[in-house]
Parts: sequence; C-alpha cells; structure tokens
Amino acid sequence: MTASIVFFPVGNGDMTLVTLDNDQKILIDLHVRKAADNDDDDTPDVMSDLRERLNRDSAGRLYVDGFLLSHPDKDHISGLESHFHLGPPEDWAKDDDKILIREMWSSPVVFRRSSKSHTLCPDAKAWAKEARRRVALFRENGTIAGEGDRIQIMGEDEDGKTDDILGIVVKTNETITKLNEIGSSAFEGRLLAPLPQGEDEDTEELLAKNRSSVIIRFSIRGGGILDKCRFLSGGDAEVAIWERLWEDLGDHNAHWLDYDILQAPHHCSWHSLSYDSWSQMGEDAEVCEAARNALGQIRKGAIVVASSKTIDADDSDPPCDRAKREYISIVDGKRDRFICVADVWEGEERALEYEITANGITKTVKSAAKAAAASMGIGATASQARAHGRADGYR
Repeated sequence: MTASIVFFPVGNGDMTLVTLDNDQKILIDLHVRKAADNDDDDTPDVMSDLRERLNRDSAGRLYVDGFLLSHPDKDHISGLESHFHLGPPEDWAKDDDKILIREMWSSPVVFRRSSKSHTLCPDAKAWAKEARRRVALFRENGTIAGEGDRIQIMGEDEDGKTDDILGIVVKTNETITKLNEIGSSAFEGRLLAPLPQGEDEDTEELLAKNRSSVIIRFSIRGGGILDKCRFLSGGDAEVAIWERLWEDLGDHNAHWLDYDILQAPHHCSWHSLSYDSWSQMGEDAEVCEAARNALGQIRKGAIVVASSKTIDADDSDPPCDRAKREYISIVDGKRDRFICVADVWEGEERALEYEITANGITKTVKSAAKAAAASMGIGATASQARAHGRADGYR
C-alpha cells in the first residue's frame, strides 16, 4: 500500500485524509458544506470522494481507523452527524451506511462547559457526546475498548480532570505510535499542542477554541522506509501558540517542528503569524518572529498547503494574501511550493493528493481518462530530480 495525504476542497475549512502504508487511515477534521450534499449544486462532493477511498470491514461497514478533531469549530466538524456513525458500533445500521470511527482523537476542550467564547455547533456537541461515551467505557472497565469504542485524548485537561484516565491520554510533547491499538512503525506523531496552561493565562483565554487546537507533527513511512514525509498539522492555532511553542522548544527540540508539508494553520490566516491586525494596519503589520520561526522549520523542498478558498488580496482574512507571501518566503521564495487547494485544478475543484514513496513525495494528478503521477521531488535525490527534468526538484 502506498502512503498518501489528501487535502479535500472544502473552502475555508479543513478535511484531510492520511493513509499509511499499512492501509490504515486517519481523517483530520471534516467540513462538508450543505451544498456538497445537493446533487444539483456544483460544490465538490467531498463525502463521495472520501467514501471511495475507505475500506469496509467484515461487517460491511465503511470505516476510518482514526478521526482527529483538531478543535470543535464548525468548519472542522460539519457533516459529522449526517455521515458518521455515533454510538455503540453494534448499533450501526446497514440502511444508513454511515462511516464507523474506530478510534477518536480529541482535544479535552470538547469536554468543557460552553461559554460565550466556547460555543459548540450541533456536530461538535455530537462529537463531545460520543467522546464522553467512549471515555466512560474506559473509566468503567479500566481497559482499552474495542474498535468503534476507542478514544485517545490529545493533551491533559486542566485541574487534573484527566488524571484518572491517563491510559488513554497522550501528554503534550509525547509521541503517538499506535493507531486503533496497532503499532506498526508506519507513522509517529509528536503531540505539540494543546499546551498546558501558563501562569499568565486565565481560564477564559484557555477555553478559546483556536488556542486549544491539536498540533501534531507526523513522521510517515513511505515504501517501507521510515520518516519519508514529515507533515505538520495545526488546526486553527494562532500566533500566541506558535510563539510559545518556539520559546518552549528552544534550540534543543526545534527539530520537532520541521516538515516536508505544512498545512497552513487557520486557512492561511495572518493571525497565525502576527498579533497585528491586517485589516487595520495593512503592510505595516509586523510578523511575530518567534511564530514565524516555529512555522518556518522546513526540510529541503518543503511545501505549504492552504486549505482555503482562493486567496484574493482584496478579501478579508482568512485567507490572507500577506500570509501567503510570508509562507512563500519561508519556502525559499518558490511560489510553486505554496499551494492553495482551491486553485490546484484549473476550472474545477478536486482533492489535492500526495503519495509518499521510498523516493519522496509525489503529487498525484487525476484526469477523467486516467491517473498520472508527476513527481514533486520532496525528499528526492538530486539525480532523481534531474531525471524528472528539473534542477531544483520542482516542475
């Protein structure tokens, strides 16, 4: 099986499928716009695309091995109740044919009470209810549950609220090596956030959803070779998080942030790079150097992917043209190494897919007639890049 990362065209939202070379699949966030479920609308039908990429188990159920919710904003969880089975796996109904989530990966923020700054849409409430059900099973039995009942909590909750369930908690800075209780060396995930509460942060600030985004730097095996792709995923984490990450990691662990592919946080928002308001200050707005350093730890040939609508300099943030320019600067000024999912295919919106092989990362180009692969050269040797007709490893 060939490992891959697929970015679905969902406008300003996130929906990413990571397939490991052992054929396990991790869905990161979900954004199914209502129009996407309408056969008479030309909004991309991302759920049909996703379903075609999934496997069925012996009971005939489509499934994902893991579903990571970076944080419970609407543009990261829309479509959950309509398309995914929630509740005990034995209650799955063939007529509904919804997708089974074998293992949930969730920030503890979904367990907290709502407030003015921490509201949940119906799909997010459904996620929180299902997460609580799975945590309750662990508390009741004291053991990891079966497929469809499993959960891993990404980060410790405040005030020791997760101290009695540490068997299903991944602490910040620890590594994740199992997916659905299978450890196969197909990947390693370094959990970088949510960050523990600092002394200068009050509870209300901590509850802000964007500050609670799960940040994971994945190291993915390709063609049987470890660490062929490093993928940094950070939900809607804003500037304060990236600044603090850089300050906390320092010189010794800065390599935990390096990547071959970065999914630009918060749909290429300026607020992941700066405390200044772009709408008020324009070009006078200043980049936070520590946040830029955290987001600038590129490996050779790295790319940045913006899961957003088309970036227009005259539109509001996000996405932000100034942030786009900063990311282009980060990737050595190479404009073709910044990719907006909405603009990949001329005249239509389709998923952006990268395959991960022993030779590096390949951008997969699909046409109506056939699928063809055009090497992007990330992680490839100089001779391999020249073999594909490029001096710098890019077309």
